[in-house]
Amino acid sequence: MELISHYGTKRMVQAETANTVSVRTGQVQSLTRALSILNVIAENPPGLSLTAIAKSLTLAPSTTHRLLTTLQEERYVQYDRDSSRWQIAMQAFVTGNGFLVSRDLVTVARPYMRRLMELSGETVNLAIADGGKVIYLAQVESREMMRVFSKPGNSVPMHCSGVGKAILMAMGARDVARIIETQSLIKLTDKTITDPKLLYDELSSSRKLGFAVDDEEHAIGLRCAAAIIYDEHAEPLAGLSISGPAARISKDRLLELGRITVEVATEITAALGGRPPG
Repeated sequence: MELISHYGTKRMVQAETANTVSVRTGQVQSLTRALSILNVIAENPPGLSLTAIAKSLTLAPSTTHRLLTTLQEERYVQYDRDSSRWQIAMQAFVTGNGFLVSRDLVTVARPYMRRLMELSGETVNLAIADGGKVIYLAQVESREMMRVFSKPGNSVPMHCSGVGKAILMAMGARDVARIIETQSLIKLTDKTITDPKLLYDELSSSRKLGFAVDDEEHAIGLRCAAAIIYDEHAEPLAGLSISGPAARISKDRLLELGRITVEVATEITAALGGRPPG
């Protein structure tokens, strides 16, 4: 999360020679094949094996594996070792603005997010998990002059963010252990929890409260309270949070904001046809 962000783009135009045309022809073929792989996996949500993908697209298994590996490095696909299948990964969302616009979660949640912002006076965020990080899908900014800003598509570590810890507290023990074991609990501030045992204790306390908090753990001067939006299987679908400067959000107010966030997250869960555990 940031107060101010600026982004720029740069284009480079070069004259093409016969050699570069030849090289680019090969690149276009690889790109076409990679997109075809994405399309065929997307049409099969549970995922597909390497053999099934290669057969579907009439590609050599070695070529298919090379393209899948490249797509995995860029986080467009991921390999599920339990099922031995390749599945679509989060980067497909990050680069697809059309996906953001059409996603039911954002469409349904936005009016509730706006109301939560009016109730709290602080910035409201919607995010989903991606491995050991969370990616912001949408934000309704506070009307205050000093407010939190996080561009949709930005990612933050799970262990030191409100939405991240909220999603962790709602996950199964095995999934939490896997994330903690595979992700570095990097220290971003003096308050960041980097000891796995302390993080487990924090998640246990969060479960009892029903929401998670970020007490200047991701950035000095920022506090956040977050709750879970559940899907129809009572599994965590997304995190909903209120964030703002510590100067306005005392520790007592942080708990109050947490309870309000839970109420609105429960309403969004119901609106999406989801259900909380139990």
